[in-house]
Amino acid sequence: MTESNHDQAEANCDVIVIGAGMVGATAALGCANQGLQVILIEAFQPDTTFNREFINNRVSALTRASENLLVELGVWSDMKGMRIEPYTDMHVWDASGNGSIHFDAAEIAEPSLGHIVENHVTQLALWKRLESHDNVSLICPDRVVGVSRESNGSKVQLESGLMVNGSLVVVADGKKSAVRDMLGIETSGWLYDQHALVATITTEKGHQHTAWQRFMEKGPLAFLPLGHNADKSCSIVWSTSPEQAEQLMALEEQAFCEALTEASEAVLGKVTNVKDRGVFPLELKHAKTYIREGFVLVGDAAHAIHPLAGQGVNLGFLDVIALLEVISNATGQQRDIGGMHTLRKFERERKASNVTMLAAMDGFKRLFSNDIMALSKMRNAGLSIVDNLGPLKQFFVRYAMGLD
Repeated sequence: MTESNHDQAEANCDVIVIGAGMVGATAALGCANQGLQVILIEAFQPDTTFNREFINNRVSALTRASENLLVELGVWSDMKGMRIEPYTDMHVWDASGNGSIHFDAAEIAEPSLGHIVENHVTQLALWKRLESHDNVSLICPDRVVGVSRESNGSKVQLESGLMVNGSLVVVADGKKSAVRDMLGIETSGWLYDQHALVATITTEKGHQHTAWQRFMEKGPLAFLPLGHNADKSCSIVWSTSPEQAEQLMALEEQAFCEALTEASEAVLGKVTNVKDRGVFPLELKHAKTYIREGFVLVGDAAHAIHPLAGQGVNLGFLDVIALLEVISNATGQQRDIGGMHTLRKFERERKASNVTMLAAMDGFKRLFSNDIMALSKMRNAGLSIVDNLGPLKQFFVRYAMGLD
């Protein structure tokens, strides 16, 4: 990967990727592996250091489909060299009753249900692999100030004055995408009445390579296992009301550990330590279209989802898988990779799937984050019924893993 010369007035390539986060970097690497000339534009200088003693508080539960993509792109081995943690089981239970469900990788003949990976680890591995490609140029830091489509391709005007020309622009600049707005693509959705509190914790007992999730009236609490400190470290995602999130952030460490121990019903014993607390608002957002001629939205620029099932970045990786396939087919048939014929195939495949997942997660959020007695009885019964219906439970697991 080379740094682009900011002194030049114009730069040309096949694919322009805007946003070098996990999804954008994956798209750039996939296109580079197909032999395309790629220019990657990023507004912020990335942190390219890895500290084994520090655990980032933003993690993702990567599915088997995401793992397969990262293996194919050659980055998974580098991620394993830093830190990833497989989980073989997942236990979910309801605070308002005795309903519960337990998922076991052995039930579907898989070695794991997925891996808990710090976002920074995934980003670093992608960055390292991109650096080995001569056909990838990085423009960073710089911002997009204008976009257009002309007869000879797509144009991206940068704050530095540089004009970047390409056949296709992959828009991966996040859920607050400025480029999506420049393209005039509207979104639908809403803010949830929840904030997510994230942190890294240490517990009295080991996590048993299990992801734990308790549904409570104000939102779910998830303990995600980390490969650190003799398997007694977890990353937490505690979705709760904005008011309670603010109160929890204000607590001293010992008081917070006690509150977290109580909220988790001490499923892993006492919480003994907490580091790096952070909080962010939760929302559902979905672009009304993913495409304009010469432009395509992927990842959070196209869809933002509630984190209760950990599907966020996995949906973005599935976007990349579908996009790489249509690009490969178009180049093989000597068609314009930025043409509507190519991009409509991508949108047809991904939009229906993403709408299904967004609706399902929104439904789960509304079903489980309330204290309505009738719904409480229904969800407790539902958890127990599904737990005892092997084929249905296996279908849910395989779908969540991206295998079906």
